[in-house]
Formats: sequence, structure tokens, C-alpha cells
Amino acid sequence: MEAIRKKIQAELAELENELRFRLPKEIQKAREFGDLKENAEYKAAVERQKMVMARVVQLSERLSEVESIDISKIPTDRAAYGSTVVLYDLDTEEDITYRLVSSEESAPENGLISTVSPIGQSLMGKQEGDEINVKTPKGSRNFEIKKLRTIHEQQN
Repeated sequence: MEAIRKKIQAELAELENELRFRLPKEIQKAREFGDLKENAEYKAAVERQKMVMARVVQLSERLSEVESIDISKIPTDRAAYGSTVVLYDLDTEEDITYRLVSSEESAPENGLISTVSPIGQSLMGKQEGDEINVKTPKGSRNFEIKKLRTIHEQQN
């Protein structure tokens, strides 16, 4: 969780710097060009300011969510955040290993699957031996959970 928190805080700091220092300078410079009704630089800077402010709100909320996660409340016997699962693909007869992570940590090419992705959502709350059907953009896939290690087992 600490890595996620630091990543969010770093982005927040960068955006707040942009809001407090860079954007006011850009807006002031654009105002100097004259008529604000037809001033593309001014409109672009104000639009960027709105986008940055919205992202700051979004990141602040996400940081609050991350800080409120209580690892002790994550299930010890079911797939949840931090779990590593070995799935047996019933269609291709291959094993695939994924770790369930937050959206900020997601890197599917490295086996890090977000808990809100189609596969992640279908795994949440499941146990070893459960079969799941996942609807992906490439069609339905069928898996069996071959092995499950929760975040608690991995911390030991």
C-alpha cells in the first residue's frame, strides 16, 4: 500500500505545483494578448486548469480510499487484493499466474491484474477449485483456480 500511496502523492504534488505556479503564469501571459473572447491561449490554460483541479479531487479521493484499506480485513481464504492466483485455462490447457492489485499498480504484461478488470472482478471472493467464466474484449474465457495465495500468506 505504501508504494501506491507514494505514487498518488507524487502525482498530487506535481499537479498542485502546476495549479499554483505554472498555470497562473500561463493565464496571466495569455491575458496580456488582449480580448479574452478570442484568445485561444487563455481558453486552453483555463481548460487545463479545470482538468487539473478535477484530477486533484479524484486523486485526493483515491488517496483517502487507499489510506482506509485495512489489510487485516482482507479475507484469508478467498481471492482479494494482494492475492496471487494460478489459473488453469480450460480452453488452452495452460496455467496463467496473476496477482490482484489496485488500478494504480496494474501491469497485465507482468501478471499484475487490477481488481476492477474483468478477470480481477471475476476472481474476487473465489477459492481454490472454483471455476470462473470471464467475458473479455476477445470473448469468454473459462478458468479454474488451481492455486491461491492470499496477501496474508505472502507477507509471512
